[in-house]
Amino acid sequence: MKLILIAFIAVSLFSCSPKKAFGKNETHTLVFHELASTWDEGMPLGNGMVGALVWQKNGKMRFSLDRADLWDLRPMEGMDFKKWNYASVYQHWERDNYDVVIKEFDSAYSKVAAPSKIPGGALEFDIEALGKVKTVRLDIETATCVVEWENKAKLTTFVHAEKPLGWYKFENLPEHIAIELISPAYNRKNEESHTSQSRNDLDELGYDQGQIIKNDYSYTYNQKGWGDFVYQIHTSWKEEGNKLVGCWSVSSENKDWEKLPKASEVVKNELKLGYESSVKKHKDWWANYWSKSVVEIPDSLLQKQYNLEMYKFGAAARSNTPPISLQAVWTADHGKLPPWKGDFHHDLNTQLSYWPAYAGNYLELEEGFLNWMWRHRSTFKDYTKTYFGVEGLNVPGVTTLEGDPMGGWIQYSYSPTVSAWLAHHFYLHWKYSMDREFLKTRTYPWIKDVAVFLDNLTIKTDKGKRKLLLSSSPEIYNNSKKAWFSQTTNYDLALIRWTYEKAAELARELKLENEAAKWEQILSECPTLAIDPETGLMFAPGFPYDESHRHFSHQMAYHPLGLFDISKGDEQREVIENTLVALEKEGSSQWVGYSFSWMGNLYARAFEGDKAAEVLRTFSQCFCLKNSFHVNGDQCKAGHSDFIYRPFTLEGNFAFASAIQEMLLQSHSGVIRVFPAIPQDWKDCSFDKLRGYGAFVISANKENGFIQNVKIFSEKGGVVRMQNPFSGKFEIDRDYQLEGENIVIEMQEGEIVNIKSIN
Repeated sequence: MKLILIAFIAVSLFSCSPKKAFGKNETHTLVFHELASTWDEGMPLGNGMVGALVWQKNGKMRFSLDRADLWDLRPMEGMDFKKWNYASVYQHWERDNYDVVIKEFDSAYSKVAAPSKIPGGALEFDIEALGKVKTVRLDIETATCVVEWENKAKLTTFVHAEKPLGWYKFENLPEHIAIELISPAYNRKNEESHTSQSRNDLDELGYDQGQIIKNDYSYTYNQKGWGDFVYQIHTSWKEEGNKLVGCWSVSSENKDWEKLPKASEVVKNELKLGYESSVKKHKDWWANYWSKSVVEIPDSLLQKQYNLEMYKFGAAARSNTPPISLQAVWTADHGKLPPWKGDFHHDLNTQLSYWPAYAGNYLELEEGFLNWMWRHRSTFKDYTKTYFGVEGLNVPGVTTLEGDPMGGWIQYSYSPTVSAWLAHHFYLHWKYSMDREFLKTRTYPWIKDVAVFLDNLTIKTDKGKRKLLLSSSPEIYNNSKKAWFSQTTNYDLALIRWTYEKAAELARELKLENEAAKWEQILSECPTLAIDPETGLMFAPGFPYDESHRHFSHQMAYHPLGLFDISKGDEQREVIENTLVALEKEGSSQWVGYSFSWMGNLYARAFEGDKAAEVLRTFSQCFCLKNSFHVNGDQCKAGHSDFIYRPFTLEGNFAFASAIQEMLLQSHSGVIRVFPAIPQDWKDCSFDKLRGYGAFVISANKENGFIQNVKIFSEKGGVVRMQNPFSGKFEIDRDYQLEGENIVIEMQEGEIVNIKSIN
């Protein structure tokens, strides 16, 4: 207990210099002079479980309300695993009868409405009497939206940081304003046009329209979904003179779920505590959130985008809520199912969404993703046994809230290496936290189960090398027969090799020598990655990277897995450089927004700071709406991509934040590098409390082009190796050694080391 207290005090005081959460020029706010006119440009508020979008529809202010577990969980039609499995798909593919497979697996996802994430409902406020809006502000420092009118009327609204509820407070009202609760169009015609990736109207779900109960100062909406699922929206408010203060909540129930209070109870209890009590706790949570880490860079565009991304991460993730889905707690409010049904895509989307948790020093929020995976492990194992016919652990590439497969393009929705990429997050949690209990009870057991599965699934060639019967590379060649490869792709192979490398590493860490030897033997039976001497990492043997594509799956070995790294010598450096040149040569015509974010990470890891900043600027300017939501297509229509559509998803936003962190701090090679990939003109920049491998929390400051100081806090103790970042002499307030270009310090748990330039 004493050590924990010391560590807490140390981290609380640990900083290179006194800093606030945000830099200059209001990079912590969004300010507009009118309310957004579409749901996907609304001001986003959330806490991982419930969320709201503040915008205007048909002249009325609208809060689109959402909850992360609002799901239609009926079984997906057309997936009979007694008839279809991995082996039978291979047989149809080999016999050139693959159209049958596409029809069986993909048509249901494309045409049938459910399973799917579903919207909650909305509150509407008749603001006609308030006149012209003066400003609409989203203050991300306090996670509060404020709307002011020219007649001095004012709205303050927020989603409580820790409770499933939101508040709204109107002041200086000239007269009474009407409030209405709007239910989704579950059983009535939707007159809005179809949008990209949102083809199904809500009435296709077949629900009876829920009942709305109206009283003088409250509304209650009860909606029954599929099976035993029901949800409730409730709001109550009070009016005193020219003020109106109200609270809303969304609750959900299902037969096998934990019993939670209904929305009406939540609101009733919160109203007793009062607005001021609620807003204080809310602001305290966000103050603590922003104190976890601070980034200051001289590019105002990238600085503001970074702050907005980290705000959305704090609004979308918690340790006790479902993972970040495609739209998180901001499900589409347009009379249809959300884009791609708002589900969990594990061939990129969930993975990229959690990248900024690690260096950003937000491991507690990343735990929600890990907890969800662990909680549904038995579901995943049943799927593995049923579809692949072997023991071990794999995860469907597209899942429901409860981890069940949803189908879609089979090469990716039933990929054999999904659980391996998800294992990377268990591994990162261990490396960034050095939590040995987590290593023992979560990280190694998950990776071991994946290793067992891949051992059982792979077959040996006549040369004694392992291969998959069928392999793919998301989403190369889309959903065609050609998208399956007879030789293992670099995507699958990188994940397989990574699994056995890390299984051996962790088994040895846990003194399980026999298991480590087994994993090393299997690793020796895996082929090497396919490399073209000119274009670097290939799709698969015989298939060099020769076309623009949105998903950089072929180079997984480089990033994020780190099997290839510049630090590993000239040969790997050349492969990485050739891979990046090939990406540049083929161009971005088939990229979407997240491609630009991911490319920022690739450039940063190659120490190409100017290129990283350039591609991230393109993302911010052309692939985000004015509220910062990533919308896949080129909104500038400037030729950055042939895709100009706007389905909203979040992974591109969070991969952007990760790229900024990679530019400022890297530790994946076991050596800490500060400011490894910043543009040449970034003469003044700093970061406080970014996290590295080994549970080291680092702060650094650069002024006039020279690094002034670095501070390192060790949560768990251990040897820290840092590449010497100083241009001249430096001093350290304790003993150290030099190993080549690295400064080596043995640190104790809870210790802080200061390193300063003395030029």
